[in-house]
Amino acid sequence: MKNITRDNVTDAVIQSFAGAKDGRLRYLVACLVAHLHAFARETKLTPAEWKSAIDFLYAAGKISDERRNEFILLSDVLGLSSLVDLINSPPGATESSELGPFHSSGSPVLPVGSDLIKGNAGDPVLVRGRVLDTSGRPIAGAMLDFWQAAPNGLYPAQDGSQSPENLRFRMKTDGEGRYAFSTVKPAAYTVPYDGPVGGLLRAGGRDAWRPAHFHFIVTADAHLPVVTELFSADDPYVERDAVFGVRESLIFRYVKRDSAAAAAPYRIRTPFYSVDFDFRLARA
Repeated sequence: MKNITRDNVTDAVIQSFAGAKDGRLRYLVACLVAHLHAFARETKLTPAEWKSAIDFLYAAGKISDERRNEFILLSDVLGLSSLVDLINSPPGATESSELGPFHSSGSPVLPVGSDLIKGNAGDPVLVRGRVLDTSGRPIAGAMLDFWQAAPNGLYPAQDGSQSPENLRFRMKTDGEGRYAFSTVKPAAYTVPYDGPVGGLLRAGGRDAWRPAHFHFIVTADAHLPVVTELFSADDPYVERDAVFGVRESLIFRYVKRDSAAAAAPYRIRTPFYSVDFDFRLARA
């Protein structure tokens, strides 16, 4: 089309993708173009503002590397990651939440009841529960992939003093769908605040805090996987998570326990805190 106007440019761009063999791709691009152009029209976007946006995206790419993806962070703080999780959480299953940038594949496989505390300081916590289907039946052999921040609020990728395998593992549930492990209370922390996304948060009058949380990916044969987080009800940031990951169904309460008999099977010191949480997976 040689006569592009403000009235036909959107249709022209969408039509240019008509030859895409993948129908879903053609649909997604068409919707993206339509909404982007609608945004520009609604806001009367100026060339200077669009140049600032391009500079922002360039800076986000420039600061990203194998340890840090600024575009994931941008998706998180704009709530897009959370919305995609919510849209795709199957009814009756544990709700999805943020994957975050610090998951590492290949965590060591540990047996049910394992100790993660080792040399980590902080309050000891026993985390346990079951993996069930949406009808409440236990799923034996489900795989849990777990990771968390240390009590200093840092993950191994951020803190060279930690072992790369600190406070992370994979674990298969037993014949009754049970899992259990001991760890320490994680700390709240800020998302990376030194890059372009941090600048956007400051300009928007927002802080960058995330409430303390445990990360899980739970998978099982013939079931849909769940990527999620668990949050403590008493965390001061649980009402204003910078990446909008908190769900009411994912909030737990630490229960303080002094019983040596309850601690003995898990070789955990007293007093300790317990967290009981059951995951539910939908059939694939």
